[in-house]
Amino acid sequence: MADQNESPAAQEAAAAQDPATQKNAQLLALLHRLFGEDTFTDVEEPYGLLTATTTRERIHDIIAGLQQDQELQVNFLTTMCGMHFPDKEGQELGMVYHLHSLVHNVRLRLKIFFPISDPVVPTMTDLYSTANWMEREAYDFFGIQFPGHPNLIRILNVEDMDYHPMRKEYALEDGTREDKTDLFFGR
Repeated sequence: MADQNESPAAQEAAAAQDPATQKNAQLLALLHRLFGEDTFTDVEEPYGLLTATTTRERIHDIIAGLQQDQELQVNFLTTMCGMHFPDKEGQELGMVYHLHSLVHNVRLRLKIFFPISDPVVPTMTDLYSTANWMEREAYDFFGIQFPGHPNLIRILNVEDMDYHPMRKEYALEDGTREDKTDLFFGR
């Protein structure tokens, strides 16, 4: 890792020699070639993992293209999960997709954001069987709808729940409880 006190040129030279950074640069160039540079925003590399944001209108085509691409061979959807950011006006809900090419050991994280008033995202069950339960979990906990999903029902909570518990619109604790006074916890 580059020292924070080094000049920007020295940091760039160190990054150019890092194999993970080189692999991510090649992956980003491939993504731009396949889907266009304007398709991806907020590109970053936290902990060496290439991360980019795109739109829900493009996400299915992008993931299908990556799966079918013979050069990259993204053959595994490691995980996908919902997110809720109540302070992001018009982009309160989101999905994260972690993709992996087992052949080339390349990993990619894609994000999409959309309004809570329109929580609809294309299903990935036609591309990856593993998406089935992960989409059910995102529906169960965040209320995200996946048209075309073969069995979009709650997976961990009871069917008659009328809310989605992972949304950040509920208090973390019940303020009326008397059994959790600070006296008992050394505060």
